[in-house]
Amino acid sequence: MMNTLGQRNIKNMLRYIKLEEAIFKENNDEFVCKTAHSVEEAKALVEVGFEYVCDIEGVKLFRKRK
Repeated sequence: MMNTLGQRNIKNMLRYIKLEEAIFKENNDEFVCKTAHSVEEAKALVEVGFEYVCDIEGVKLFRKRK
């Protein structure tokens, strides 16, 4: 990977990776949120890429990055 990035020093490569992660996180904090009231609804959401977040008052909450 260092050769691909053109880096000779591992410290520089790690800085580059951390910078890329910070930019990615900053620009992708928007989510589509959905609820599921049954196992079938939850299954359908997971199948299209939603991730389970929590359960509130019997309703399961899911999210997927925009």
